[in-house]
Amino acid sequence: MEQTFASSGTGPGIARGAVAALADEPLDWRFKAAPPQSWGRSTREWLATGPTLSSLGTPLLTLDGAALDHNVRTMADWCAKAGVALAPHGKTTMAPALWQAQLDAGSHGITLANLPQVRIARAFGVQRILLANALLDPAGLAWLADELAADPDFAFLSWVDSVESVRLMDEALRAAGAERPVEVLVELGGPGGRTGARGADAAVEVAAAVLRAPTLRLAGIGDSFTGIPEVGAIAHDASAEGLAAVRGYLRELGELHGRLASAYPDGTPPVVSAGGSAYFDLVVEELANLPESFTVLRSGAYIAHDDGFYRGISPLARDGGRTPFRGALHGWARVVSRPEPQLALLDAGKRDLPFDEGLPEPQRVRGGAELTGTAARITALNDQHAFLRDAGDLAPIGAVLRLGVSHPCTAFDKWTAIPVLDSADAAEPKVTGLVRTFF
Repeated sequence: MEQTFASSGTGPGIARGAVAALADEPLDWRFKAAPPQSWGRSTREWLATGPTLSSLGTPLLTLDGAALDHNVRTMADWCAKAGVALAPHGKTTMAPALWQAQLDAGSHGITLANLPQVRIARAFGVQRILLANALLDPAGLAWLADELAADPDFAFLSWVDSVESVRLMDEALRAAGAERPVEVLVELGGPGGRTGARGADAAVEVAAAVLRAPTLRLAGIGDSFTGIPEVGAIAHDASAEGLAAVRGYLRELGELHGRLASAYPDGTPPVVSAGGSAYFDLVVEELANLPESFTVLRSGAYIAHDDGFYRGISPLARDGGRTPFRGALHGWARVVSRPEPQLALLDAGKRDLPFDEGLPEPQRVRGGAELTGTAARITALNDQHAFLRDAGDLAPIGAVLRLGVSHPCTAFDKWTAIPVLDSADAAEPKVTGLVRTFF
């Protein structure tokens, strides 16, 4: 029986053997986090030697294994209690091993942002994929048609936001001889925002066009606002005004669901999907109780969380009574110059650490002083250097600093392999894993 995205499906949701095989990949100079003593060994062989943080060089980005496990478990438990499904946004990490951890914890599928990411996911056997985007490329649609025809357990869902996009998809799928209809969500946008039909009336017209297209299947509705920091977002903070704007938009999405309730084909319930790691509590409050619907969250950044944007805006941080996520990403950089008493230059820059939603924050000197709460701060990043001011003698030349980072979505893409530590707070953290990314 061919699977739909909302059906329960079978199997683990990912090819576990393909993920496990990553540990047999040989390490060498292509992976900037891999120290020379690991070269020529597989990840599995290198980890067996018991490497520690001090055996790694700088600049460096690491993941805290205990924090990762906590975040995955916390989000899974939250969604289970709320009665909603989770298809975490895989573009945050592009790391099949982390996708597997999320699926093992109960995630329904994986969300992705473009066709190259979908192809990577299929290479690792991901069974349920939500493409949070429109797919209009004829060559890409031909590949998708073949992929769906070859694997009845593969369920795929994408967006449409105009009658014209429906027409182009239908034409391309007809030309490709598609055997299975492609499931689509009608995307509702907001004024000045990103993609999405502008207003419920336009969205209803798009849904009617989908119903007329034999190569497509109307599967539900989705939002164009994920809550991540981006130009045109409905809100960018947790102020009363920002939260009200998000609620208003979500209510429009719920009203659209009501208008389309009688249009869906019989069978599985229609999907109502909304994303983001910033406002998922509001999604549940406004959409989870819609009649005859399958609510799917697409939060992604929560798995690593951060020490910046999401630390301040996450629903689990806004309510002190809940268990908050923990920052799992840390940069490590060495003081290579102190040309002035209150200015030090570190060997990590824009090519190593995220900077679009706040600069890294100094947290501690490895084996030395705590910097949180002092005047020490990063004031600028060049391509390969960070400007550390007002740390003084706490950060002498040669000292290695741990840095908190903001916005994980622009951190993972800078590293092809990221060491996992047992605990970044340990006196001598042990390297317990190496997460492979594919960007």
